[in-house]
Amino acid sequence: VVISHRNVVALLAWARDTYGPEDLARVLFATSLNFDLSVFELWAPLTTGGCVVVVDNVLALTEDDTLRPSLVNTVPSALNVLLQRSAVPACTTVLNVAGEPLAKELVNAAFADTSVQRLYNLYGPSEDTTYSTWKCFTGPVAHSPTIGVPVHNTAAYLLDAHGRLVPRGAVGELHLGGDGVAGGYTNDPERTAAAFVPAPAHLPPGTLYRTGDLARWTEDGELRFMGRRDN
Repeated sequence: VVISHRNVVALLAWARDTYGPEDLARVLFATSLNFDLSVFELWAPLTTGGCVVVVDNVLALTEDDTLRPSLVNTVPSALNVLLQRSAVPACTTVLNVAGEPLAKELVNAAFADTSVQRLYNLYGPSEDTTYSTWKCFTGPVAHSPTIGVPVHNTAAYLLDAHGRLVPRGAVGELHLGGDGVAGGYTNDPERTAAAFVPAPAHLPPGTLYRTGDLARWTEDGELRFMGRRDN
């Protein structure tokens, strides 16, 4: 995936506006540079005066109680292991989870068993530079979490097979536009043309990324993930 400096700057602008300096003071850097989550873990703290705590993977928290991260970025399955082992440090006040569906039981366990003050459910493909939508929780929830609303400078559209917007509440394929959309796939013009498409005439001009994910808008104006188009 061809990610530009402009794409990364757009992500970091959202991060700077969303997380305070105290949140990014000590970010656990647990993701390989081969994966897009590392873009946030490395550059969000370093561009806001924070530091990174470098470990092999997030489960290092189960073995070393001196790491003291302020923010931990991980997937729900790994967070579940951390909670089972009581390994989320007391100094960690922010959790980011992404990459897998988030269950309400995990959200509630995180607030019940840790000192976390905010938990972010983040959704986004590499083709839209790591994070495309976000939802912040500040306490236990009664319903299944949504994937929230688009991050700054990102547009989300739910389209049918003919490129038309679906009505609120109906399921459509999630298309993403804005400053995070990548330039395509390296040396793969056919795949690029299939996934990065011109916006339909009834939408603002630009390129949209077809995620292949299905979603619907809730009555509260948030996106609920509904699975994959090819399932």
